[in-house]
Amino acid sequence: MTTATADPLRRQRGTEVLLVLAISLGQSAVYSLVSIIAKLTAPGGLAQATSTLNGSAAPGRPWLDLTYQLLGIVFALVPAAFAVHLLARDGVSPWRTIGLDLRRPLFDLGSGVGLTALIGIPGLALYFVARELGLNTTVVAEALPGVWWAVPVLILAAVQNSLLEEVVVVGYLMTRLRQMRYGTVAVILSSATLRGAYHLYQGFGGFVGNFVMGLVFGYWYKRTGRIGGLVVAHALLDIVAFVGFALFKEQLSWLTN
Repeated sequence: MTTATADPLRRQRGTEVLLVLAISLGQSAVYSLVSIIAKLTAPGGLAQATSTLNGSAAPGRPWLDLTYQLLGIVFALVPAAFAVHLLARDGVSPWRTIGLDLRRPLFDLGSGVGLTALIGIPGLALYFVARELGLNTTVVAEALPGVWWAVPVLILAAVQNSLLEEVVVVGYLMTRLRQMRYGTVAVILSSATLRGAYHLYQGFGGFVGNFVMGLVFGYWYKRTGRIGGLVVAHALLDIVAFVGFALFKEQLSWLTN
């Protein structure tokens, strides 16, 4: 490929990346930045602020609430589907490109469980320390009413989070940045920084914890070329957090008091 041909392609891919992020997690990062500024400047600062992850969309109207929840989950996956569609234009299977196919199911499952343990326990400790130091909001993982569909919706929300984030922030973004000839360190740092940035609404502990998670996940993807295990790990982390909080809210009250 000549330089004259490569440079326009590089610019095209750069514009594509900016547009994909602008309709997905890059947009979330901007809102998170505004959110933390608002919380820092409010009376009591971060120490008195709360971040609710899964709340009711229509209090007192369970069927309408369920409809909103399901619509939110479905439409949140559209940017991930769009990113995969764009990768498919390269002429190869996008699922094989990002490692979200069925070639190595046992490897993806086993590595996902291992990554869950590696990230989950230190992450909980970091949250607790950051909150005690006033550097993080109180995170309420679930605030749905007592309805029959709460647990299934929380599981679906966890899977949606994992697919959206790992497809866009790792599979798509890292692939495109590599194609644009950025170095390995810059690629992993970019992915990790974006992951931390859209969690800033939780506080500085949320940023640091997710930035470190991004470094681990980025390194794993660089070594294996697969996001399958990352999707499994992210889904398990969120399911434990969301469903565990819902089922054992009273026993876990020390996390929010």
